[in-house]
Amino acid sequence: MKDNLVIDVHTHNYSENWLNLLREHGAPRYVVKEVAGGREAIHHDGAAFNTIFPTFFDFDARVKSMDINRIDISVVSLAAPSVFWGNETTSTQAAVQANNDFAAAQTAYPDRIRWFATLPWQYPERAKEELARAIKLGASGVLTLANIGEKSLTDPLFAPTWQAIDDAELPVLIHPTAPPGVAGMDMQKYMLIVPIGFMFDTTLALARMIYDGFFDKYRKLKIIGAHGGGALPYLMPRLDRCHEKIDSARVTIADRPSSYADRIFMDSVVYSREAMQMGIDCVGEDNYLFGSDFPHNISDQAGILARVNELPADVRRKVRGGNAQRIFNLKL
Repeated sequence: MKDNLVIDVHTHNYSENWLNLLREHGAPRYVVKEVAGGREAIHHDGAAFNTIFPTFFDFDARVKSMDINRIDISVVSLAAPSVFWGNETTSTQAAVQANNDFAAAQTAYPDRIRWFATLPWQYPERAKEELARAIKLGASGVLTLANIGEKSLTDPLFAPTWQAIDDAELPVLIHPTAPPGVAGMDMQKYMLIVPIGFMFDTTLALARMIYDGFFDKYRKLKIIGAHGGGALPYLMPRLDRCHEKIDSARVTIADRPSSYADRIFMDSVVYSREAMQMGIDCVGEDNYLFGSDFPHNISDQAGILARVNELPADVRRKVRGGNAQRIFNLKL
């Protein structure tokens, strides 16, 4: 394992082709329009959640930023809303385009870029076909949003895809999107999907995986909870207490929810030392990964890495890149 390696497991990309498909086929639920400040943003049910910046489309600029911040490798993924807004043909076309773009970027920057495969999860046969193709193209893992068209990730519809990923022993980044019920929760104001909705979406997805016995069924998966696992590190003791006192919480799993924490990985896209330490305490120092959320406007490559660098030397080495190198099986 290379000393001082820095691997950023949480970075994003769009492509012009993908964005054009979204503009054409995303309505009425997904539209692209201007927000305060003059930039365009993607909206879900009227609520903005992803502001579009030029760096989403520019791998040269991405690598320059990596150089400045001394990041060795970025694992790139398609940002929300992924490809969960089209019919079978459109969603598959969008996934194919994203994976082709990522594979080309890895070819152009073989020492700097790795990528998560994008799949049309809502169409299981197409998803399995695209997974097999993406693996051949060099995908290092798979991304899914924390809900797929407002369906839970443990919905039986997705079981064939999960089984195929489990068979391939690939890491999966669980990334939030607008949670179901955005309009009813009045999240149109203040772009509240980003600070609140995203955290709720990830937390619910991971908690449901625990309670549904997902980790007992799929033993080879490496699930990465984006943005420090949402609120899960804070809420895990509450999950345990409810499991102890509420009969319905024990219908599927006999063991405490916290007993599954070592099956979950989390990234460092949090904005305080205290929040990062809470995540490390929850899942363990071997399951915590550096991530920056580049190139979103709230990304903080330098600040997040600086907080990681303040960790004790043995933990710092793991979080900066050692853990990622292991779970992505990177040969460097």
